Amino acid sequence: MNTVKIILAAALASTSLAAQSTQEAEPQWLSYEGGGGIGDGKHVVFIAAEQEYRAEQSMPMMAKLLSKRHGFDTTVLFGQRDGLVDPTEEAPPKDPDAFQTIPGMHLLMGADLLVVFTRFMKLPDDELRHLNTYLDSGRPLIGIRTANHGFRGNWTYELRGKRVRFGDDVLGGAFRGHYGGWHRESTRGVVVESNAEHPILRGVNDVWGPSDVYRMYDKGKSLPASCTPLLLGQPLKTLDKDAEPNDAKPPLPIAWTNTWTGNLGKTARIFHVTMGSARDYQSAGLRRLTLNAALWCLGMEDKITDDLNVRIFGDYTPLKGGFNYDQLGVKPRPVSHYK
Repeated sequence: MNTVKIILAAALASTSLAAQSTQEAEPQWLSYEGGGGIGDGKHVVFIAAEQEYRAEQSMPMMAKLLSKRHGFDTTVLFGQRDGLVDPTEEAPPKDPDAFQTIPGMHLLMGADLLVVFTRFMKLPDDELRHLNTYLDSGRPLIGIRTANHGFRGNWTYELRGKRVRFGDDVLGGAFRGHYGGWHRESTRGVVVESNAEHPILRGVNDVWGPSDVYRMYDKGKSLPASCTPLLLGQPLKTLDKDAEPNDAKPPLPIAWTNTWTGNLGKTARIFHVTMGSARDYQSAGLRRLTLNAALWCLGMEDKITDDLNVRIFGDYTPLKGGFNYDQLGVKPRPVSHYK
């Protein structure tokens, strides 16, 4: 009888170790090797950690575009729970003491450019430390849509003794409400004529997406003087691309540049765009705007031409935005699902 128990225990232990080994083998982030293009030798890290606009689909697509079309090394980090990419996690969590996690934040140490697409993330201090170090480094950053309210709670990065606001201070603006009708009015991009010659706008002539325009500053105010507006967003009356503009809502800025200087006195180039749902990125104009912004952020504006390849690499069939996860087919999945 004792022999049987020993054999059974050994079998269970073996099964447990095999399951643990399989779990450890599951990648915690995506990596795409580049080389041979204008991005050769540059590493771009994307963070996809939000719950509404399907960043878990759009950021791998953009990472592949940069890697396969232009030679960048790219990495995509995800908001996770229990080892799975989980866009269904409450944010802010119903449990105020709960923490989310983004495995791989240490990879920011080797990033030449960081692309942030987060929403209300409350992260462990050891993960936030890598973000704070990056903000002090003088390396550039792109913020997409909800990044302007991307962190909450325990993020306490300070500059000269004052707490920094990721939206208003780093990106140049923070979400103050849906100016366009939320999930009712789409957005038409309009180039700011006075800045039409900016390198980021080269070849950008058709930007449209089904997500709405954000209000990014208080009524009667404007973007900070440090920002250069590039694109305005005109709310349309419906979610159709050819819908009429809502003339009761004059266009507001949806894309601009900024600068950020951290605690080491090093100044970084910043780009923020408040469009960015996964279906927005079906727009070649938005993909071009983002690629151009990446090159500009890296100081490579001389490489920007109006015919750079922004064709999607592989299949891209993004889900609709929203929180009705069961209806939309959104559920926790392994990282490899987004490969």
